[in-house]
Amino acid sequence: MSKNNLTTSWGAPVGDNQNSQTAGHRGPTLIQDVHLLEKLAHFNRERVPERVVHAKGAGAHGYFEVTNDVSKYTKAHFLSAVGKRTPMFIRFSTVAGELGSADTVRDPRGFAVKFYTEEGNYDLVGNNTPVFFIRDAIKFPDFIHTQKRDPKTHLKNPTAVWDFWSLSPESLHQVSILMSDRGIPATLRHMHGFGSHTFKWVNEQGEGVWVKYHFKTEQGIKNLDVELAAKLAGENPDYHTEDLFNAIENGDFPAWKLYVQIMPMEDANTYRFDPFDVTKVWSQKDYPLIEVGRMVLDRNPENYFAEVEQATFSPGAFVPGIEASPDKMLQGRLFAYSDAHRYRVGANHNALPINRPQSPVNTYQRDGQMRFDGNGGGSVYYEPNSFGGPKETPENKPAALAVSGVADSVAYDHNDHYTQAGDLYRLMSEEERARLVENIVGAMKPVTIEEIKLRQIQHFYKADPEYGTRVAEGLGLAVPQEV
Repeated sequence: MSKNNLTTSWGAPVGDNQNSQTAGHRGPTLIQDVHLLEKLAHFNRERVPERVVHAKGAGAHGYFEVTNDVSKYTKAHFLSAVGKRTPMFIRFSTVAGELGSADTVRDPRGFAVKFYTEEGNYDLVGNNTPVFFIRDAIKFPDFIHTQKRDPKTHLKNPTAVWDFWSLSPESLHQVSILMSDRGIPATLRHMHGFGSHTFKWVNEQGEGVWVKYHFKTEQGIKNLDVELAAKLAGENPDYHTEDLFNAIENGDFPAWKLYVQIMPMEDANTYRFDPFDVTKVWSQKDYPLIEVGRMVLDRNPENYFAEVEQATFSPGAFVPGIEASPDKMLQGRLFAYSDAHRYRVGANHNALPINRPQSPVNTYQRDGQMRFDGNGGGSVYYEPNSFGGPKETPENKPAALAVSGVADSVAYDHNDHYTQAGDLYRLMSEEERARLVENIVGAMKPVTIEEIKLRQIQHFYKADPEYGTRVAEGLGLAVPQEV
């Protein structure tokens, strides 16, 4: 049979794909038309549940090439030699909107990279910002609820957004970035990317360092004017998706340089900010950027659903030489991301072509919905065993990390949420400050409770008196006397 002949999903040829089988010319449709039933039933199930966050996104294939020797810091094989190339896939996304939402809204952008290394897949799942709104995963469901729709009105709720932020002062740094010019990138190509969290690198000698990742766009930073962004949201809600696809299709391959900051293990105990607090950055004066390599995107997906929608990323997908840190937000994400994929795509999501490692996979996992490979065949299915099944390799155990203390629900020791946000404000030009304040005032005006506005103004004021005063004036309020 010709490869171009239409078939059913079970491979039988289809004789008529234009007309349903009916009882006579005008009669009711027959249930025996199994091709019709199969088409309708499959159509009803074509949409897997969209991601709870980062639902709207675009992706591309490319490669990562090492440009600087960092082997003294990490034994990760894909970073082992200058010139070494590793295939990769990236997914960019907005955070709060649904699958059909506009690309040009004010929102952080997800920046999730999957490296198909010879030692398994390594996922670096970050954002286009170096910090985040919260620093403990226990607050994440509540935070995302405020970004989603009100369960009564089914509308976005600015009062909930600012109520949460005003009661969570650790959010101030990220809020200041979000409300700045960088809150709306011009394109996905014209923004930086960050691992955001602190991670741990371990070398061949078992020596560890703390590390932060910075992807610097070679296209330069460009952002959208607020009015133009709103215009595009109505006229072309897929503007960023279209721009990325067209750039790659036309051979204008976007690229980023990857740098890291390296912190000696012992510095974590003495640095002026908690280095595991994802709402804070490390000063580049203290820990300068070290070049690692270059990421180039040079191939568009052939099928959006198969390669972008079904792509699954987890911050817990490590390879030897890269490990987690005590960052409380990261610790929660290590579980939550893979669990979301098990729910959304299925327990066997890592066997899908877009997620499948290019290195051999030898596990004792069996069965599960949509098991579409050989399911282990007739090989041994438990461990330990006496039949030569796969065995652990002790040399790949994560490095030991000393811990101490009492098991308890405890907060971070450092609670200075204002210095870095104030430093960011003071780094801005007058024009940038004016736009920042204007964006904040516009976002806060719909808040229905004055107490929430006043509480948030106090945070801005503590970061920088001018910052708080200008927001208060824009809202027609006075800075509360207590600050």
